[in-house]
Amino acid sequence: MKLEKYEVDSDESFMVFEFVSEGPKGSITKIVEYSETNLKDFYNIAFGDQDLITGKMDDNRITDNKDWLKVLATVASTLYVFTDFFPDSWIYATRNNEVRNGYIE
Repeated sequence: MKLEKYEVDSDESFMVFEFVSEGPKGSITKIVEYSETNLKDFYNIAFGDQDLITGKMDDNRITDNKDWLKVLATVASTLYVFTDFFPDSWIYATRNNEVRNGYIE
């Protein structure tokens, strides 16, 4: 199945990606970050909204811009880019709180 995705920009390290979610709540910049763990070639993936004050990722905010499937497809697309540059990597992802457990629009 081919899902619609947003256009993504990456930093030069290919560990931070940004895209803009478009929906009824406006344009919201999303950030996807890969971070090293203490295990070799094992990375954590996190994503969330860009905080308008700090510019950093906030993975606790739920904006519900009615485009969750497009957002998740876009986040998943960053995995392909990341693993092209880090081919031996393993990626770890989990929800950060119970609110996100089973959340469907």
